[in-house]
Amino acid sequence: MKIKEVSRNDIRISKKSSSKFRPLLDALHKLQPGGNAIEVSFNNDKELNSMRNVVYTFNRETGNRVKSGKDSVSGKIYFYKDK
Repeated sequence: MKIKEVSRNDIRISKKSSSKFRPLLDALHKLQPGGNAIEVSFNNDKELNSMRNVVYTFNRETGNRVKSGKDSVSGKIYFYKDK
């Protein structure tokens, strides 16, 4: 067995591109700094955490800085880019 240590940046995870979060990724690419935000509904904390993980990965891979704000009463999360 050969074991090799590689940089985490070299690893590309393709599962999210075919997942149910693909529309979220497409919308993240369209965000403009200081522009409109994306509103996404979630049903439970597990789904919310999955969406945030997709956004964190998007930020790391693209060098963007997408932020989020949660409205737990109505079950919605907002993603936006600051100026």
